[in-house]
Amino acid sequence: MDMEMKEPVISFRNADIVNGEAKIIYGLDMDIYPGDFVYIVGKVGTGKTSIIRTMIAENPLTDGHAKVCGYTLEDIPEKDIPYLRRRLGVVFQDFQLLMDRSVEDNLRFVLSATGWKDEGDIASRINQVLNAVGMERKSHKMPHQLSGGEQQRIAIARSLLNSPEVIIADEPTGNLDPETADGIMKLLTRINQENGTAIIMVTHNRNLFQEYPGRVMVCKDEKCTEQIEEESIDLDLNN
Repeated sequence: MDMEMKEPVISFRNADIVNGEAKIIYGLDMDIYPGDFVYIVGKVGTGKTSIIRTMIAENPLTDGHAKVCGYTLEDIPEKDIPYLRRRLGVVFQDFQLLMDRSVEDNLRFVLSATGWKDEGDIASRINQVLNAVGMERKSHKMPHQLSGGEQQRIAIARSLLNSPEVIIADEPTGNLDPETADGIMKLLTRINQENGTAIIMVTHNRNLFQEYPGRVMVCKDEKCTEQIEEESIDLDLNN
């Protein structure tokens, strides 16, 4: 399908992004389409995570326009925010699993909280997402019994539960060694290609977006703009 024919799943127009009270990015224009793999890169403190928080309606949008999975952010009613978040899968650097319950119960908790009632459906969906991330044999383990890479795979399984249109991953490989990080990138790439799920990934790891190509949005000097193919990204991203 031509890009012109597709509706973006996420769209920002002249949007100012805030971090607390302070504006951190001015005039953001961004369109993310079904099936996109988009990196948001930049030094620490340039607004990468603030963009993510705005997408999930954690940070308010006070200036400009944004639409995420059909919801208009500048005037989204409080009661609609949980429904918006169900259409997004979010993966964090520190996994954010509930440490007092098994893998299966972590996933069951999310399904119950998002309105799933039928036990058979719940069990079937848990099995599907664990299979998708290669963790079907770990469902009865507690998080502390898993390696960092395994915990991140469970976090990705959790993000898939409600078949999201977009997965937002905030430094998902930040706490992982290079080999484990590579496995996580292959997994996200496969989900993107097989399911057509758009992936938005915040990172400052240049190797990732050089090895796994996608669109690259660069946060710098209170702006976030798309990198043109020929440009090299002039950033010391590790500072």
